[in-house]
Amino acid sequence: MAASTKTLRELIEELPPELEKDVRQYVEFLLEKKGKRHGKKLKQNWAGALKEYRSKYTSLELQKKALEWWGD
Repeated sequence: MAASTKTLRELIEELPPELEKDVRQYVEFLLEKKGKRHGKKLKQNWAGALKEYRSKYTSLELQKKALEWWGD
């Protein structure tokens, strides 16, 4: 059976016990990471920070200027 047609469980069962432990730890890490991000909202405390430039630049010019300032 080709690896791409096997289920994740079947692939894990083929691993030696010490690697099964690594897979378990990684899956637990991913689940914890997902749990930490779930429910978080995007902070927008930066909103309005560039309003002093509103009369100097259009939104497109300001976006380009911000990229220059960030060095991108």
